[in-house]
Amino acid sequence: MKYLFFLMFLGSFFSCNYFEKKKLNSDAILMEELKTFNWNELDRYPSFETCEDSIDFQETKMCFEQTIMTYLSDYFKNNELVVTQMVSDTILIDFLVNSKGNIHISNIQSQALTKLQIPDLDSIISHGLQRVPKLYPAIKRSQQVQSAFQLPLILVVK
Repeated sequence: MKYLFFLMFLGSFFSCNYFEKKKLNSDAILMEELKTFNWNELDRYPSFETCEDSIDFQETKMCFEQTIMTYLSDYFKNNELVVTQMVSDTILIDFLVNSKGNIHISNIQSQALTKLQIPDLDSIISHGLQRVPKLYPAIKRSQQVQSAFQLPLILVVK
């Protein structure tokens, strides 16, 4: 009987750990959430008023890209480019759409011949992108966020 009482007394000291509640640290919860969070994907692409009807992610992406390409193509068609040599180049335009919906060009990559034949190419592209209609920023977790894009533009001037 003494041994049974002693074992119960000893067991009560070790069983306290089972009833103790663990405190959750808000920083630990945040760090766990950030580990599962994919920063490279958007919940919703930037969109124009004409693309607002698109609910699907891929449709919104295609509408965004096509609208920008249409405005750039029209801008190039309206500005006659005079070259002494045929230019055929794929220009890579790196740009940001900030959280207010404004476009900022970060880099334009083109061949040396293209830069030589069309020295004001950067300003033409910049003006063309400034003429796009009102742009709504990308959405990530219900917040408007800045997003970066690279747009290939095929330029052929004879």
